Amino acid sequence: MHVTFAGSPDRVEARLVPEAGYEFDTFRITGIPRQPSFALLRALFLTGAAPRACRKILRNRRPDVVFGAGGFVAGPMVFAASTLRIPAALSEADAHLGLANRLAAPFARRIFLAYPIDTRWRAKSRVVGRPIPQRSRALPKSEAREIFELAQDQPVLVVFGALAGARSLNELVVESFGQVGPTILHIAGERDFRMLKRRIKRDDYRLIAETDRFGAAISAGDLVLARSGGSVWEIAAAGRPAILVPYPFATADHQAKNAEHFVRAGGAIMVRELDLEDVPELVRSLLDDPDRLARMSAAMLHTARPHAADEIADELVALATG
Repeated sequence: MHVTFAGSPDRVEARLVPEAGYEFDTFRITGIPRQPSFALLRALFLTGAAPRACRKILRNRRPDVVFGAGGFVAGPMVFAASTLRIPAALSEADAHLGLANRLAAPFARRIFLAYPIDTRWRAKSRVVGRPIPQRSRALPKSEAREIFELAQDQPVLVVFGALAGARSLNELVVESFGQVGPTILHIAGERDFRMLKRRIKRDDYRLIAETDRFGAAISAGDLVLARSGGSVWEIAAAGRPAILVPYPFATADHQAKNAEHFVRAGGAIMVRELDLEDVPELVRSLLDDPDRLARMSAAMLHTARPHAADEIADELVALATG
């Protein structure tokens, strides 16, 4: 099977996809701002022009199936595929069908959902969870701790935010545990790393900017403190209990909806941004209660969908050959 990618030349995938060895076609597209502005006019212009550029890519590549991985980049390509009678599918990674996916849904033959959400496109939707990249696959705890040089016999808290880090979480954890507390593996993001590094006074507080061993990082912990974007599925696949702090400005509060899915399952606790001061004591109480952590771990594993990528791939092959 030959796979190629398409997307915006201005986003990180324009670098990451070629680095991974795949061909990458580009077309101009950007997200649509919610407020009237010059940026809105530009976004609407690019959105109107994008299907023509996508049809050119599709005529050149002649794919058997098109897969839109969600977001504003996917919509024009899925629409363009429908005009050329090429079967297309969409993926939604959050517990809320985003605007771009809602607009593209009529032109897709399948919609893969991470969460069981209500949608008018229920007949062609399937709940599969969220695909987990290879770098995020879980490892045995002892092996993961060796990678990050963490003690094998102490409880470990793993902390991370979004790709750039989450400043409020970064500040909270360094302020609360920078001098004393549990063993910590903290993935801070490049933006805050240097500023935070100066404030840590402990040898067992492992602060890193980023890692390409994300699954190992999660697996090293007994408890995870994080935002509740797409990475919640990696946490679940590793069977790690979590304290989830949704990003407060996420569209339609979708990170809170993501977190609620795992809270209902019994594997996570959600703390709102305004209640961050409750987190340090919650961390201490959970790390001091291994029986509760074990129950939460089992709940996370029960909720995990580690085979999402395989299920989606099988469906795409069926679309391509059907």
